[in-house]
Amino acid sequence: MPTQEFTQTRRTSGDRKIAIRFVLLIGILSFFADFTYEGSRSILGPYLGALGASATIIGIVTGFGELLGYGLRLMSGRWADATGQFWPITILGYVVQMTAVPALALTTSWQAAAVLIILERVGKAIRNPPRDVMLSHAAKQIGGYGTVFGIHEALDQFGALFGPLLVAFILANRGSYQEAFAVLLIPALTNLAFVALARLLYPRPQDLEPSPPLIASDGLPRVFWLYLAGAALVAAGFADYPVIAYHFGKTHIVPNEWIAIFYAVAMAVSGTASLVFGRLFDRFGFSVLIALTFAAALFAPLVFLGGFWLALIGAVIWGMGIGVHESIIPAAVAPMVPLHRRASAFGLFTAGYGGSWFLGSAVIGILYDASVSAAIFFCILMQLAATPIFIAVGRRHPDFQHP
Repeated sequence: MPTQEFTQTRRTSGDRKIAIRFVLLIGILSFFADFTYEGSRSILGPYLGALGASATIIGIVTGFGELLGYGLRLMSGRWADATGQFWPITILGYVVQMTAVPALALTTSWQAAAVLIILERVGKAIRNPPRDVMLSHAAKQIGGYGTVFGIHEALDQFGALFGPLLVAFILANRGSYQEAFAVLLIPALTNLAFVALARLLYPRPQDLEPSPPLIASDGLPRVFWLYLAGAALVAAGFADYPVIAYHFGKTHIVPNEWIAIFYAVAMAVSGTASLVFGRLFDRFGFSVLIALTFAAALFAPLVFLGGFWLALIGAVIWGMGIGVHESIIPAAVAPMVPLHRRASAFGLFTAGYGGSWFLGSAVIGILYDASVSAAIFFCILMQLAATPIFIAVGRRHPDFQHP
């Protein structure tokens, strides 16, 4: 007769395998999602420029897309918490996003392209909060929130590597921007197929979480709002890649076909960094985020002032920063809030984050048109201003105090 302890061990091992398979499946569908939309985003800057848009217009369009995309997460998060319909909301978001990207092949003006760029961000806004909550349910089984979001983000960002490489290959072989967008229909349909499979195999991801974190307050704690303030400063000072790509194309320091390759390299670094730093965050806490915030501030002078090779190093650092934004920063939210408010917290957090990203992107674009040095100073200042806030958050929350 097996002992109770042996039976419990086998059950725990089985639950862990189920949780790992769930995270990997979500990572695979995210691989194809990022393959699609990051492939398009790698050329949005020069594409809008070719259609007659200025750096200010590009900054405002991409920034507004981030504002609306992040802002709507507040609504989709509350919607998910109120209805419990995590999968239907997630599926809706993926359908909207995966439809908007290939439709860029049909545009002939920057205004039409801008509508689809913003619509793509809206789709991502709809699906992210409920998807992130479903992922968070697997954290206790696998090793921590940083690990779960790191694994997911690694697969996610490797999709963001291959998408831009495919686009670069098409452009290098004399293909047009419209042809590149049209080819992205293939990974878009593949993503939707995997979304349907994940829904079929894991209809109740909440069953993966054995016991929710014990948080006495029904509302959102002070440490959450403090953390949001620091993350908002980071977002404000982090230039979106279309602005960087516009700079590369305008100054000709990077050939057109290499602009997408730079982005692919950045995404490869992002994927690797998210996996490594997610594990480090679970082990060492907020000190990891503080150190990486300092390091990521170096991207601006390198990409905006450097030649080809310094710009490539800057793109690598920029990619590392994206990995931090997409893995550690959201991972830290989950243990701060009650389980039944988790989707709302994700939505509220990313809404504030995105609003700051919009304002920062607009300011960076305006400053760039007036003075590249001023744009660089703004990026560095915002990043460094966030670090004392992160230090305070790390001291206030027990989950982030590691030896």
